[in-house]
Amino acid sequence: MQPLQKACLQVNTDLNALTEVLSWFDQFNCPPISYQTWLKCQLALAEGFTNAVRHAHRGQSRQLMIELEVVMYLEKIEIRIWDQGAPFDLDQTLQKMPDREAEGGRGIPLMRRIADVLSYTRAADGRNCLLIVKQYRSTEDSLPYC
Repeated sequence: MQPLQKACLQVNTDLNALTEVLSWFDQFNCPPISYQTWLKCQLALAEGFTNAVRHAHRGQSRQLMIELEVVMYLEKIEIRIWDQGAPFDLDQTLQKMPDREAEGGRGIPLMRRIADVLSYTRAADGRNCLLIVKQYRSTEDSLPYC
């Protein structure tokens, strides 16, 4: 399956980089993805990025990089967020998450609700990859693409 659009970005581990990340993601706010679906994906991206900064890279150098990749296809979008922190078990973490009324800790369950596929794996190069896949329906009316 040939992607319609693909883009990558590297930023330092810094919550202030979220503005740059969200601005970069604006390029995917176009058909075939609906605005509502794009907003959900933007939220999942923001949650994944801030989790990498706050948790995966906690206490480490701000010079560590977080790499982002977004690939848009006719019927889905794939978002990958690579960090260099210690790996964790996503499914086990989801089982231990606090209820919806808790003050914090809702980012991972929120990403799970948004995504059709959510995974966190350790790559051969020692980085971790959070994969967020969101399916959507394309229509002939949504053409042309970005």
